[in-house]
Amino acid sequence: MSRARRPRADGPFPAGAVVAVAVLRRHVAARPTWRCRVCAAPWPCAPSRLGLLHEYADDPVGLSVYLCVLLHEAAADLLGLAEPAADPADLFHRFVGWHRTHRAGR
Repeated sequence: MSRARRPRADGPFPAGAVVAVAVLRRHVAARPTWRCRVCAAPWPCAPSRLGLLHEYADDPVGLSVYLCVLLHEAAADLLGLAEPAADPADLFHRFVGWHRTHRAGR
C-alpha cells in the first residue's frame, strides 16, 4: 500500500488533494550505476523522461545538450565499474536517442 500525504498549499496540486508519495518523488540517477533512486530502472527511466520533457518543454535544444553531458558523465562512471562495459550505442539511445525519437514523432 502506498503512503499518501497532503501537499503544501503552494505546491503544484490543489490544496487538500491527497497524492501518493511516489508521485512527488523525483526520479534521479544514483551514480555511478546510473540507476533510478526511486524505481531502480536504468536512468533516465520513463518517469524521469516525462519530467525532463516537461521541464525543457520550451527548450528542446537545451535538453539535448543536457542529455549529451549526462551521457558523457555516465560513460565515464560506467567504465570504472567492475561490471561489463555498456555498449556505446545502447548508452546513446538510453540518454539521447529517446529524445530524438520523441521529437521526430511530433
